[in-house]
Amino acid sequence: MAESRNVETQRREENGVEYYDRGRIRGRDGREYDRYAIHTHFIEVGEDQAELVRRYVLPISKPGDVLSFGAKVMAMCTRNVFTKEQVKPGFWAKLLSPHASETVAGIGMHDPYKLQLAINMVGAPRVVLASVVSAITKPFGVKGLFYKIVGKGVAGIDGFYYRSSFDRYKDLALVNNENAQELCDGLEKKTGIPVVLMDANDIDQNQLGKCSDFPLTDDQIQDAMKDNPSGQGDELTPFILIRPV
Repeated sequence: MAESRNVETQRREENGVEYYDRGRIRGRDGREYDRYAIHTHFIEVGEDQAELVRRYVLPISKPGDVLSFGAKVMAMCTRNVFTKEQVKPGFWAKLLSPHASETVAGIGMHDPYKLQLAINMVGAPRVVLASVVSAITKPFGVKGLFYKIVGKGVAGIDGFYYRSSFDRYKDLALVNNENAQELCDGLEKKTGIPVVLMDANDIDQNQLGKCSDFPLTDDQIQDAMKDNPSGQGDELTPFILIRPV
């Protein structure tokens, strides 16, 4: 298992790059990995993802390293974002959002803007159906049906958080890219480091895609990211350099 997290003792700096040593972790197949969470500035909409890797990752990377690239940063770079001005809550969003905790059971879906964005993506009938099924099954301890019905795209919506540490995310929602492998292949071609696109948190490590010649299996990626070395969003560590031992 990885060492317990203490940001102060983990902090390192090399070649002008600040990062945090998240410790070594052992996978189910016995292989071990060192993980380095790289601190960045707050990455804005439209920044070049390859330039970010050149600036923050390549100065400390070594041959054999692979990179976990945060899905939210990729969404920012590719402009796969929406503002509240672009999302106008309609009848169903206004009706369902106040009861989200009892029906939708989705993180942040109590916000009518976020729920409306889900409706815009998959249609009102599917969202209403998912809400009804979730409401019926929740008392029996069945969870997660809402997102199974509406799909992974909706589950990947992030943002519109009025309690966010960053004002930018209070008015902005990010949506995961669907062409993950294409993006990873392009990024590897430009930077030379194998890339996997991850939407990770303390609950799930959702792998969206990886470059065609990524050297780790899906299970090995999950093992290396098991304890969410990315940390929370306010830590600004969207890049995880994974170093197989």
